Amino acid sequence: MPTLNWIGKEKVVNHHRDVPFKVLEHQYGFTAGKGESPESTNSGNMIIHGDNLEALKALLPKYEGKVNCIYIDPPYNTGNEGWVYNDNVNDPKILKWLGDVVGKEGEDLSRHDKWLCMMYPRIKLLHQLLAKDGAIFISIDDNEQGHLRLLCDEIFGGGNFLGNICWQKKQSPQNDAINFSDMHDFVLVYAKRTKQNRVDLNGFNRNLIPKSEKQLSRYKNPDNDPRGPWVSNDCTSNKTRNERPNLYYPITNPNSNIEIFPPETTVWRYDMITFNKLLKEDRIYFGKDGKSFPRLKLFLSDVADGVVPTTLWLRDFAGDNQLGRRVFRNIFKDIESDFSTPKPPLLISRILQIASTKNSIILDSFAGSGTTAQAVLELNKKDGGNRKYILVEMEDYANDITAERVKRVINGYGEGNKAVEGTGGAFDYYQLGLPLFIGENKEFLNENVGVDKIKEYIWYSETRSSFEKTTNGHEFHLGDKNQTAYYFYYEIDKITTLDLDFLSGITAKAEQYIIYADNCLINKDFLASHNIVFKKIPRDISRF
Repeated sequence: MPTLNWIGKEKVVNHHRDVPFKVLEHQYGFTAGKGESPESTNSGNMIIHGDNLEALKALLPKYEGKVNCIYIDPPYNTGNEGWVYNDNVNDPKILKWLGDVVGKEGEDLSRHDKWLCMMYPRIKLLHQLLAKDGAIFISIDDNEQGHLRLLCDEIFGGGNFLGNICWQKKQSPQNDAINFSDMHDFVLVYAKRTKQNRVDLNGFNRNLIPKSEKQLSRYKNPDNDPRGPWVSNDCTSNKTRNERPNLYYPITNPNSNIEIFPPETTVWRYDMITFNKLLKEDRIYFGKDGKSFPRLKLFLSDVADGVVPTTLWLRDFAGDNQLGRRVFRNIFKDIESDFSTPKPPLLISRILQIASTKNSIILDSFAGSGTTAQAVLELNKKDGGNRKYILVEMEDYANDITAERVKRVINGYGEGNKAVEGTGGAFDYYQLGLPLFIGENKEFLNENVGVDKIKEYIWYSETRSSFEKTTNGHEFHLGDKNQTAYYFYYEIDKITTLDLDFLSGITAKAEQYIIYADNCLINKDFLASHNIVFKKIPRDISRF
């Protein structure tokens, strides 16, 4: 398999492990009809303001392996710095990050090198967050599409490439284009794990796209068949008489008693026994006059509820930039904004139709104006779903545009004949907060983050699962998993010591006990004989 190399790659391939773990600080909750509140809505919907690399790391304790569908619209690296997305890797924030991570070598990077250095650790963390049966959809254009494909092949595996969707982003060409008028973008699609066979239940399982009104309109019922609407289909196959001699035979039209043969260059699609069975079941149609060439009746009730998605998405199917702008301006008539090409909600809706169920978790870590949340909310309202969305936006407009858009979609927006009813719902808004570890070598716990945040981290580092407070009565008991009981004996204002007095308070029965404390006064032989593992705070806390 071809590999992609660039200046600085060796510095970033494992950088996702070195990203500091920061806690998420709740700012407010928002609920339909009630507005903002300092309390959490517990809705599961999140909008996070902060660097998306650090935010993705912060999501791991609760969401690793649980996100069903990821959509991102990262910078396309077009070189255009004059708009709100700052679609260029010369963004000061990116340059500072490159200086910190890549170092002096970063001064010699081309813009493609910089873009790949920026994207690689983010895709690595997104891969960790994606569920085994999940898929990621990435919007991109020709500037980096080829590089992105090779990068994703490396991280996801080439066998997990599902498709490269060509999306018509413009209604008409630009006649002032220098060479070609750019009419499309791409959406690269990768699975965490594709199905290798029907027994593999953890592979990506895509949904069918619902039939459009145009597709449904093809089904008619000219003969008032009690089985409902149908379309006629060709009864012949493109095989020849020599290739399939058993499928070349005469059919007697029951209305005219005339024998009908297929054309010399074709044969019937079915053998004689099957054809007579279909004829008896009134599934063969001979036209309005009953004397035409036979055709098969395909009933709407017999076909699948949808159609297989294709890799060509025209604007009437998935919207275009013009629709995206129109929706955005209808939401933000009272706000001046430079968003020139926000994605249309219909594009994201098509992705959700393919790659989500009614209870999926959807993540967008380049949230922009919040289109993904709007698409989730609208689809939930349409089909009664309970999909959850997580948005991450690093720019300063995260609250004033991203979150504000979601609020207006929830409560309703627009005026007159452009008024759109609210979807209802709720979300919680977070800021990326303090790092969990501090010090020159990150050797100390940052007590300012709060004990609950530290407990969440310890539990995740041990079990790779999300933390829930225990109710067994022991103050320092974190929980039990896989026959192991976990204790985090930690107090901010004093040194804790694992001794026999502490052990006497443990009543949980387990095959193994993992206990964190500042010190231990019990000898190793006693610990081993009782299946107790002592871990010193903070030295033995795993970093991930």
